[in-house]
Amino acid sequence: MLRHIPDCISPELLKVLHEMGHGDRIVIGDANFPAKSVSKGNMNIRCDGHRATEILDAILELMPLDEFVEKPVLIMDKSAQHKELETPVWDEFKNIVIKHNDKGEGMVGFIDRFAFYEEAKKAYATISTTEKAFYACIILQKGCL
Repeated sequence: MLRHIPDCISPELLKVLHEMGHGDRIVIGDANFPAKSVSKGNMNIRCDGHRATEILDAILELMPLDEFVEKPVLIMDKSAQHKELETPVWDEFKNIVIKHNDKGEGMVGFIDRFAFYEEAKKAYATISTTEKAFYACIILQKGCL
């Protein structure tokens, strides 16, 4: 047993977070994200029963964000046909980043859905959650201690 490790962080995810180096990226995907096909050569970790927001909060409890890039947090942006769709999960994401980093919301950027998929292919690992909110996919870039 370990102390101060959030319950939603599995041993497999903890190992991945520890293995990642400065500049490596990890994707947190919602229930609709095609994690297995996007992460073909990379690791896909299942976190069934957990929201993307819960996983984000737990990861940022342990992992610093990269301060050498302008936006180490990238959220999948809405497609044109969904421009009117409300995405309250984005505010949750931003508030979690603010909670864990002094630079807060300034570290958060948005990326087109298909560009997100391309960036996700290059990630060190992908996490599959059962998050049901729309456009609740996010990429985190690891920083230094």
